[in-house]
Amino acid sequence: MTDNGGMAGTDERARHWRYAELPDVDLLRAKYIRKTFVRHTHEHFVIAAIADGAEIFHHGGSDQYAGAGSLALVNPDTPHTGRAGVPEGWRYGAVYPAPELVAGIAAETTTLRGTPGFVRPVLDDPYTVELVHRVLRAADEGNALAADTLLRVAVTRLLRLNGGPLPRRRVRTAGAGAAARARAALEERMADPPSLERLAAELGSSPFALLRAFRDAYGMPPHSWLTDARVRRARRLLDAGTAPADAAVAVGFTDQPHLNRHFARIVGVPPGAYQRERKNVQDARRRSRLPSRA
Repeated sequence: MTDNGGMAGTDERARHWRYAELPDVDLLRAKYIRKTFVRHTHEHFVIAAIADGAEIFHHGGSDQYAGAGSLALVNPDTPHTGRAGVPEGWRYGAVYPAPELVAGIAAETTTLRGTPGFVRPVLDDPYTVELVHRVLRAADEGNALAADTLLRVAVTRLLRLNGGPLPRRRVRTAGAGAAARARAALEERMADPPSLERLAAELGSSPFALLRAFRDAYGMPPHSWLTDARVRRARRLLDAGTAPADAAVAVGFTDQPHLNRHFARIVGVPPGAYQRERKNVQDARRRSRLPSRA
């Protein structure tokens, strides 16, 4: 992997960063050709604006196709994948606003009730695609007023065109409790998780019954969910300044290359590049607090 998150020797490139004036939003600009995102989730919303090419992502039980001029939209904690839909890959920009930010915008600018989210995973809307790319350009230029304004306009438009209350995941009642206890156990023992058989025995279940219940509740099997959760926790550690090698061990990966592989397949860039962008934002914040000199 190269320092900017691209694949060495290819035209793939990616930058995953934050802008200090948009503290509740992750930003991404990328071009991928052979990149494949494994099944994963995000704590934030995904608003991905496709500029060129096409992406295919598995979502809600089927493959979704997002071509140039359309948006791939994923609600928080919703399992999905991602890969190129055409041989030349796809180029896109994405914003990842926090659920609290989207809820605040919805309350102020729409009539939506309940927890707001997106109804359809793909929306053909070149105007909002351009708005998203303008948010990224404004963030690059340090134009806080424009970045914040354009983001709010884009989210408002998407909620009005494609918004609705987020549905609650329906699970089989018999296994819901066991799935929730299994998730809690995996979170607590992330660095040294039990086998499926042992976990099921501890919960008074059978391995296959627990596997079915967990998939029903969280959209993926326990081992996939654990990898996703490890990457989430590693992101928090990297945000706090933990070295990638130490973060890898802390969340249960065998070493940094193991973290690198899974992190890049979920976040889109390697952990070193991810952390450097976070450090740049923190340094900018510190500089902005320093008193000016006459």
